[in-house]
Amino acid sequence: MDKYGTGQDPYCYVGTQVLRNKLGIVDAAELEEAERELSLINADNIDLSPPPYDFSYFKYLHYQLFNDLYGWAGEIRTIDIAKGDTRFCNVNRITPEAEKLFTKLAEQNYFIELGRADLVAACAELYGDLNVVHPFREGNGRAQRLFFEHLIINCGYRLSWHPLGRDEWIEANIAGYYCDYRPLSSIFERCIGLPLAD
Repeated sequence: MDKYGTGQDPYCYVGTQVLRNKLGIVDAAELEEAERELSLINADNIDLSPPPYDFSYFKYLHYQLFNDLYGWAGEIRTIDIAKGDTRFCNVNRITPEAEKLFTKLAEQNYFIELGRADLVAACAELYGDLNVVHPFREGNGRAQRLFFEHLIINCGYRLSWHPLGRDEWIEANIAGYYCDYRPLSSIFERCIGLPLAD
């Protein structure tokens, strides 16, 4: 079934919820492990680039993370998806909604001039809003975290996701879906570290 439960998901092997992949993996747990390992290796090999950080850059990061595994890496999904009660952006609205967010980011000079407190708040809001767009069939969270690493490091701050628990992260993203950015702010408050110059 697709993620809305209306029929066969074209991204998956017939009769399964396992995504079609270049390695021919048909076991969900094995695919999840391969995704995790390959994306970690690939993330380490992606050089930090200066702005502009636009939708093309975000798609590039997704491609670099997942191209070893998925033929559609870096491409906008072609089906509507949901997780639980959270329905993500309709496929017809992905590009315009993403472009709005990245245009606003450019207008804010990629947060470069913000002090730490304002950076925390700005990152929480952008992260929550970009998560709602959820442009890819899979790997949105990993691509977003990598994107925010580049964004925050470019602003001159250290960043570590290690203080995070999985349940807390999920709950914060659900709150962000409803425009309650406080849990995401709490996460960024802990994850954004000292200025790189220190």
